Amino acid sequence: MCEKAVEFEKLLQFFTTVGNLKKVKRTGWVLKQVRDPESVAGHMYRMAMMAFFADEPMLDRNRCIKVALVHDLAESIVGDITQFDGISKEEKHKMEREAMDQMCGLIPDTSSEEILALYKEYEEQKTPEAKYVKDLDRFDMILQAHEYEQEEKQPGRLQEFFDSTEGMFQHSQVKQWVEALYRMRNQALKDSSS
Repeated sequence: MCEKAVEFEKLLQFFTTVGNLKKVKRTGWVLKQVRDPESVAGHMYRMAMMAFFADEPMLDRNRCIKVALVHDLAESIVGDITQFDGISKEEKHKMEREAMDQMCGLIPDTSSEEILALYKEYEEQKTPEAKYVKDLDRFDMILQAHEYEQEEKQPGRLQEFFDSTEGMFQHSQVKQWVEALYRMRNQALKDSSS
């Protein structure tokens, strides 16, 4: 088989592995028995769309989009590991890093290096872009929680997701989105009790 054909087969294997994210359900929603829980791919896609609206001058918007698209990529192999799975943070990070190495071994070096660098950037949380995307990760979770509460007509049912992010948002823009979401949610809670 020619070299290009082997390269394309590996690339298709990479795409197929990434496609697993469409089937991996977010563990938090599964544990809370949410009907039709979102996939990791859905979560990552909306985060990338949110990153389009990065408006702080110190942020590289395109880098934020890329970090959002890569941050949970390892879950296509290891799944959505949470604190309830009995796996230490160290072991989780090791498993995810090995998954990233495995996946990136399938693609050309330039792409592989960029994807690994973006993943590492998110994990280390040292750059403004990584911190912003972490805010988006948290915000997407509470927005999704609110959407599930609305869909299931059970306002307040997923309060623990809101509690887990209390005081954790760093970026003013995302804080404004959080405030707007809280206003909407508080109105929904008020309407349901009357």
